[in-house]
Amino acid sequence: MTLNVDLKWQPSYDSIEKSQMHHLLEAQKLPDFESLWRWSVEYKEEFWSWVWDSCGVIGDKGKTVYKSGARFQDGRFFHDSKINFAENLLRRRDKETAMVFRGEDKVERSLTYKELYDQVSQIRQALQTLGVVKGDRVAGYLPNMPETIIAMLATASLGAIWSSASPDFGVQGVLDRFGQIEPKVLFAVDGYHYNGKEIDCRDKIRDVMAKMPSLKKTVIVQYLKSDISALKADAFDAFRNAYKPQDIVFERFDFNLPLYIMFSSGTTGIPKCIVHGAGGTLIQHLKEHKLHCDIRKGDKVFYFTTCGWMMWNWLVSALASEATLLLYDGSPFYPDGYALFEFAQKYKCTLFGTSAKYIDSLRTNGIVTKEKYDLDTIRMMTSTGSPLSPEGFDYIYEEILPEVHLASISGGTDIVSCFVLGNPLMPVHRGEIQGPGLGMDIDVFDSNGKPLKEGKGELVCKTPFPCMPVSFWNDPQGEKYSKAYFEKFSGIWCHGDWCEWTPHRGLIIHGRSDATLNPGGVRIGTAEIYRLVEQLPEVKESIAVGQDWEGDVRVILFVVLKPDASLTEDLVKKIKKVVREGASPRHVPAKVIAVADIPRTKSNKITELAVREVIHGRPVNNSEALANPEALKLYENLKELEKGT
Repeated sequence: MTLNVDLKWQPSYDSIEKSQMHHLLEAQKLPDFESLWRWSVEYKEEFWSWVWDSCGVIGDKGKTVYKSGARFQDGRFFHDSKINFAENLLRRRDKETAMVFRGEDKVERSLTYKELYDQVSQIRQALQTLGVVKGDRVAGYLPNMPETIIAMLATASLGAIWSSASPDFGVQGVLDRFGQIEPKVLFAVDGYHYNGKEIDCRDKIRDVMAKMPSLKKTVIVQYLKSDISALKADAFDAFRNAYKPQDIVFERFDFNLPLYIMFSSGTTGIPKCIVHGAGGTLIQHLKEHKLHCDIRKGDKVFYFTTCGWMMWNWLVSALASEATLLLYDGSPFYPDGYALFEFAQKYKCTLFGTSAKYIDSLRTNGIVTKEKYDLDTIRMMTSTGSPLSPEGFDYIYEEILPEVHLASISGGTDIVSCFVLGNPLMPVHRGEIQGPGLGMDIDVFDSNGKPLKEGKGELVCKTPFPCMPVSFWNDPQGEKYSKAYFEKFSGIWCHGDWCEWTPHRGLIIHGRSDATLNPGGVRIGTAEIYRLVEQLPEVKESIAVGQDWEGDVRVILFVVLKPDASLTEDLVKKIKKVVREGASPRHVPAKVIAVADIPRTKSNKITELAVREVIHGRPVNNSEALANPEALKLYENLKELEKGT
């Protein structure tokens, strides 16, 4: 008997029978998930109507579930329905715990559903007094803490639009984002804790306020209890406590009323402002939470995220499934690599969400929890931000959670959700995303727009879905929107991921297709190189880019080495050998160069595009989008990349 080493997890018969996905399967009298997925994309009106009813959307459903348009992006779901996003998330007013917050300084606070509702009511009244109405913008320059969620829900309850950035953004990064959307009110934080240090934000707030004339009011959360008297701003508690809690009369708005403005990474230019609608965001998140993640009333949902990453928006929506949110702000490695697991154990977390980079860092640092912590309450662990390597799957099952449902998920800011994600009915295979999301008509296309049953190609979506962006801000003719998703294949959403189907009908994502390498005309996903190189004990992290070279492209690999390693000729040979044998001769880098750091976005994604621009001597127009812009200097004017080398 040969063991299937690629099979990492199998749902039990009991867990399948109890899952909400299985209930849908039975309701439709379908034999398996593949049949269910095909029904969901071929009969979208029936499927999304079922989601509305069974997942408990609060609102006036209307008569038309889907109405097609002249273009893909003109398709509209529930166009005659009415909802209020905040009403759906504030459906409870009892004294059970709605959220628990822990800061890195070990400050812990919790709010009941009643306290959450009441505080939203108070902030809502304060915003009304300032004249905030439907369509106005309210911005948050805040950590992942209860006040952020309260301010967002108060904003959404009025039909206004929320946009947020994490407080580690610099002044220009904030202005590049919020300056485009002209918010009427800014919620900000006086400072925050990170890696054992207090970071004061008051000077940055002062500069932002001075350069944003649209602001009528700035409200400061005094997380560090700083003196804010010089800022000409209101303290959050005083702003809220000027009003008494009262019943909220929720006005119901059009399904596609703008809810969030989110931003592209902006590493090669001013960030694009992506507008997401209230209804599409809500119904998509309910589908993902209840069906794909099997979140239930009373579950404890955690995601390690900042407010500048779409996973914050995804996390917050779990309130609509009547789950308790576990919020954490600070470094996940302070005081040590067990910080998040200790938090998860204490509050009996049921869904633990994080990034692939975090998992890689745990593995690199030798973190083992399976005997140190009792994490048996965690039924599901999700990973996103970049592809989770096969070795990452091995590590989780061997050292962290041997029996967990580990789901690599992928989508992004563009859809504020996922195209491909976990599935409680199906097994988990090493290195694979389990499959497509229900209602998401995805496929893999070759360069000619033909479906690929095997081999690498572009991730596409062939028909409309509810969580498409409503629009891009300041794009009245929709030109930026069309160029972003529909330029490559006419009438087909091209997402920009380089991927392939697996024999199990799962998917492997090999990285962003705009960061793929093209030596000799063969497209190579960068993730294929990283997973091989980063298994070497000498290598901590790597980044690969293509350099224009003699009418072609050559692969340049930059490596950050472990403290006790150096880039010897033998190590270079070792790196090239492991890439050649593990991938192909085409993947082998022409140059391997040691660097001290790798530039990354605020959501901890390495940015190949910015490095590519630098090595070609081209400017990176928006380095403020990076968490560590100083790292770009490490790639300037490298002699190893000059002609003749």
